[in-house]
Amino acid sequence: MTFTELCKPIFEQAIADYHVTDCVDTPIQNPHPLKTIEFYLYLKNWIDTVQWHFEDIIRDPEIDPTAALVLKRRIDKSNQDRTDLVELIDSYFLDKYKDIVPLPDATINTESPAWAIDRLSILALKIYHMRQETKRTDVDDTHRAACQAKLDILLEQQRDLSQAIDQLISDIEDGRKYMKVYKQMKMYNDPALNPVLYGNK
Repeated sequence: MTFTELCKPIFEQAIADYHVTDCVDTPIQNPHPLKTIEFYLYLKNWIDTVQWHFEDIIRDPEIDPTAALVLKRRIDKSNQDRTDLVELIDSYFLDKYKDIVPLPDATINTESPAWAIDRLSILALKIYHMRQETKRTDVDDTHRAACQAKLDILLEQQRDLSQAIDQLISDIEDGRKYMKVYKQMKMYNDPALNPVLYGNK
């Protein structure tokens, strides 16, 4: 089983589990053992799924401004949680391949495995929601056909991205690629680095 073959059903399960209630306040019920890679993949997609719906809600033109500000704070926290989890998943790969000696001509990839997996998780959400659009009964055939065409492209993108991720992991295993993890060092959440925050002290 390739790594993306492990990811795909976990992401799909997280999305399906969320949509049982379709509520951003639903507590997560992660079915995987704590601190396993499966646990982290499920958690990663759950965060992405909740944030997807945060982004839908905040675009409501009738949203109360006070509620919007509260929701913006939740989105900020969700983004930070997402970033932290991506770095944690990359730490899994770093530990797994720590004894691999890169070949003399090994190269570094444009992004780490976990950031590519982040894109795969969000792509699973796009596929789910676009598929839902193809099933709507309150729209015309033109809408459904347009969404089906988009869905076909998303599925092709999923296949291509999965292949690229699995190839990257294989290259790391064989020493043809090596990886580094650069902490995101986001400044706007840090009271020591955001001038709006440290200026208010």
